[in-house]
Amino acid sequence: MSSKPLSLTEGFAAPDRAAWKKAASKTAPDARFDALIRRSLDGIEIGPLYGAWNAGAAPSARKGVAADPTRPWDLRNAVFAHDPGEANRASLTALAQGAASILLPVEAAGIGSADDMAAALDGVLLELATVALDAGARAVEAANWLAVVAKGSPQAKLAFHLDPVSLMAREGPDLFDSAVQTAMRHEGAYPNVELFLGSGRFVHEAGGTEAQELAVMLASAVAYARALEAAGMSSEAALSRVTLGLTVDNMMFISLAKTRAARALWAQVCAVSGVSVPARIEARSSRRMLSAADPWTNLLRLTAAGFGAGAGGADAVVLDPFDVTAETSTPLALRQARNIQLILMEEAHLGRVADPAGGSWFVESLTRDLAGAAWAEFQKIEAGGGVLASLDRLADEVSGARSERDRQLKDGERQMIGVTVHRPADAAVVVSEAAMGRFAPVSLTAAFEGVS
Repeated sequence: MSSKPLSLTEGFAAPDRAAWKKAASKTAPDARFDALIRRSLDGIEIGPLYGAWNAGAAPSARKGVAADPTRPWDLRNAVFAHDPGEANRASLTALAQGAASILLPVEAAGIGSADDMAAALDGVLLELATVALDAGARAVEAANWLAVVAKGSPQAKLAFHLDPVSLMAREGPDLFDSAVQTAMRHEGAYPNVELFLGSGRFVHEAGGTEAQELAVMLASAVAYARALEAAGMSSEAALSRVTLGLTVDNMMFISLAKTRAARALWAQVCAVSGVSVPARIEARSSRRMLSAADPWTNLLRLTAAGFGAGAGGADAVVLDPFDVTAETSTPLALRQARNIQLILMEEAHLGRVADPAGGSWFVESLTRDLAGAAWAEFQKIEAGGGVLASLDRLADEVSGARSERDRQLKDGERQMIGVTVHRPADAAVVVSEAAMGRFAPVSLTAAFEGVS
C-alpha cells in the first residue's frame, strides 16, 4: 500500500479564475457575468464563486468549543398555553422530552400574579432549567413575579428578557426606566439572571433586512448596558447581563452568517468599552417565513433555521412548531419543534466542531459584509440619538425593504415552495386580519394564501 499522500489536483491544470469566469459567462443571461451575482436587500453581493481573493480581515465571530458536544446550545422550548395550569403541563412535558429551558409567554398563558407564576412553574427545577420570559407589556411585573417564585434559590437560572425598546417600537407603553429599576432590584440576589434582551426581532418580523435587524439589536443592547452602568453597574457587569436576540429563517447561510456577525459586532462594542464579555445569543425562528396554507413545508424551513443558528454559534435556540400559524398547534408539531434540534445536536453532531463554517471563503465574506453593513447602520442610529430616537426613521426604511421583498416574490425573483411555486391544488385559503401600526409583523406568504 502506497504511503504517498493522495493529491486531488495531480494531473489537472492549475485553476484559472479568468478562464472560469469566461466560461461561466456563457451560461449567464445575455452572456453577462454580472447577471450571476445576486444582491441582498442590504446591497451585499452574493457571487457565484468564492476563493482566496475573497479573503480579508475576518471578524471575531468564532464561538468556543462547546462544553458538551452533544448539547452545544440550549434547546429552548416555547410554551403554548392559555392558563397557568396548561403552561405548567406544557413546560414539564417539554423538559421531560428533551428541552433544556423554556420560553414562557406571560400574557398568552394568563399569568397575572406571583401565584399564577408559581403554578405555571410548579415542579420546574429553576437551578437546572432556565426560565426565560416573553412578557410584553407585563415584563416588569413578570420579572418581579419570577423573582418571587425563585426566592431561596440564588443560583436559579432566570432570564427576565426585559426589552422595552421592542415594546415601544410597536407603540406600547414606555417601561424603560421601570425596567432598569427592576433589573437593579434583583441583580444582586440572582447572579445568574439575564436581565435584558437586546433584540432586533421586531425589525425582522416587520420585513426588515439582516443589517437593519443586527443594528437595532446592537443599539438596543448598548442602550440597556448604558442604563445599567448609569444605575451603578460596572461596564463589564452591565454588558454581561444583556442577551442578544436574533431571528433565523430558511435562508440558512444568511442565518449562519448573521449569527456569526452578531458575535463579531458584540466583540467590537466590548473592545470599544475596554472589556471582554462573550456574547450570549438567543436565536428564534422567523414567523414571517411560515406558510399557513401548506404548513408541512415549514418543517424544512425550520430545520434550515435551526441549522443556521446552531452552526452559527447561537447559545440558545427557539424553534416554533410548524403549524404555529394555526389557532392551536398539534402535539406532533410541538414535538417536532424539539426533535429538529435534538437531531441536529445528537444525530448530526453539530457540536463536535467549533465554528464549523469558519474558514469558508463564502461564509467569512458574508459575515464580514453583514457586520460591516450593520455597524454602519448602528453608527447612524447612535448619531441620531440612539435607538428610541431613531424608531420613526427605521420604520420607514423597514417599510421600504418590505415592499421590495414583496415585489421580488410577486415577480418571481424570490420563491417560496408551496406558496409562490408548487402550490398544492387543495391548499386552503387562509383568512386572517393583518396587523396594523408601526413595525407590525408581516407574513411573506399572505399575498399568495388569500390572507386579508
